[in-house]
Amino acid sequence: MNEEKNIINSLKWRYACKKFDKNRKLDQIQIDILSNAFNLTATSFGLQPLKMLIVKSDALKAKLLPHAYFQPQITTCSHLLVFCIDTAFDEKSIDAYFDLEKDIRGTSEEIVGKFRNQLKSIYKNKDRQQIDTSAIYQAYISLGTLMTVCAEERIDSCPMEGFNPVKFDDVLELGKMNLRSVLLLPVGFRADDDIMSSMKKVRKPLEQVIIEVD
Repeated sequence: MNEEKNIINSLKWRYACKKFDKNRKLDQIQIDILSNAFNLTATSFGLQPLKMLIVKSDALKAKLLPHAYFQPQITTCSHLLVFCIDTAFDEKSIDAYFDLEKDIRGTSEEIVGKFRNQLKSIYKNKDRQQIDTSAIYQAYISLGTLMTVCAEERIDSCPMEGFNPVKFDDVLELGKMNLRSVLLLPVGFRADDDIMSSMKKVRKPLEQVIIEVD
């Protein structure tokens, strides 16, 4: 196996970047890879109750900085990825998914109708908080997917929960789009003077975290 494409080596290379090189930017091909990876990430029933904002404006990142407790990754990164849940996700969203499935796969309503109604019934019995909480869990799955893709592409990243979502939503005017920010992923390239980049990764031995059951 080509060592450069060995996923384990890529994950060993990855770390939570604390300082990015402000002068190095992702190109459009790299942004397209991350965008497609987000779109292809696993979600419950494939319904995709998530959206991702890609913030590239330095001025906008500067406005967001105080609401992320002045963590330097916000303004030194190439692009700031903001993971959001769709706060308007409802039965109409489920209908839209199955209509899209019929269009792409050429399946009939006779085939998808029963499952469509089952999912609508499930969501009908959930309140807004339950629906949003489910979407947040799925946002973490997409975050993990993006971090892994970044590692494979030798793009540095830093997963972040430490920010004020309400303030972010205000600055980005997410309410107008029926979105709510839940996670951040600054991406770019590590700075030469980020001391964390040269430190050995600290992980428990496999036998302490893996349990094989016959």
